[in-house]
Amino acid sequence: MEPPPPDDDANRKDGGYVFVLELATLETAKVGKGYAILNCDDHANFIRRHGKQPGDHRPDICHQALLAILDSPLNKAGMVKAIYVNTQKNVLFRVSPKTRVPRTFKRFCGLMVQLLQKLSVRSSNGPEKLMQVVKQPVTKYFPAGARRVGFSFSAPEVKKLPEYVEALPEDAAVVFTIGAMAHGKVDVAYTDDFISVSRYPLSAACCIGRICNALELKHDIV
Repeated sequence: MEPPPPDDDANRKDGGYVFVLELATLETAKVGKGYAILNCDDHANFIRRHGKQPGDHRPDICHQALLAILDSPLNKAGMVKAIYVNTQKNVLFRVSPKTRVPRTFKRFCGLMVQLLQKLSVRSSNGPEKLMQVVKQPVTKYFPAGARRVGFSFSAPEVKKLPEYVEALPEDAAVVFTIGAMAHGKVDVAYTDDFISVSRYPLSAACCIGRICNALELKHDIV
């Protein structure tokens, strides 16, 4: 089945922010009678039987990261234009900034199974696609002229985010790329800058919180 095209205008040349969560561990498998998103707590024995490490299956990281973006005042003020999630299985999907992600992990995993099997999730009260699988590469959906910034603890430079975002161009969009996995680093070729925001390793959700907070200060979003 051909993935549907994205229903958004995020590729327009204007301001705003796009978030990309890379290397998310959202792997579906038939466990028992139904399909599930594999996670280290509930499926450790199943994962080991297939020659993999349970600790590498952390869909909770993606869940927490999405909540951090969608719950932020930055998003509620309309400044987040699009969110993309790229899984370790190379499946790319878009999340609308209007989406209300389930608060509980179990319901989130159920939603991810639905998305990865049906390729889209529609709004309960209309035809709008809140989540949908889209074709690679993610760069084809970036706004024209966007500044692309990657984040990693292993980056060569530690930046103070309030100062860094203050220097970003006012009239161009900015793409922020954050890893959504338990170990390793994001290694993508499309970033213009590759920076760290702390001398200490941070969770994806904590890093996103710092990014959003710095942008909210810049735009006087309270």
